[in-house]
Amino acid sequence: MEHKYIRGTGAYPSGHRAEGRIHPGQMAKAGFVHCPSENEPDVVCCFYCLKELEGWEPQDVPWSEHAKRSPDCAFLQMKSWDELAAIEFFHLEHGRIRNYIRKMVHMKIAHFRDEVENISKNLRVIFEIAT
Repeated sequence: MEHKYIRGTGAYPSGHRAEGRIHPGQMAKAGFVHCPSENEPDVVCCFYCLKELEGWEPQDVPWSEHAKRSPDCAFLQMKSWDELAAIEFFHLEHGRIRNYIRKMVHMKIAHFRDEVENISKNLRVIFEIAT
């Protein structure tokens, strides 16, 4: 699984491959996928709990950092992939999808609140000009 997982995730942050930094295999074993953005080029995200972490130091241990910041992540608590029964996989996948939907809903709500705030400010300006 690890080989396919690393191959499927693409490049990790540039500093992680060189200079004794954290190896992509360690990141993958801890459930992390590299998910950079324009503002955060070295961020990784757990494929299951969606916890995002950045600012990795050479001495960091991905599994420990993940457990410290997301102790309830089911990926960290499961037995090895080789011993995973089909029903356990389906429960794990159900939880992963639930986490993803929850995150997307929170993002949409935050976006909606920002839009409401912007529209409210614009309406206040219009009312002040009109009065």
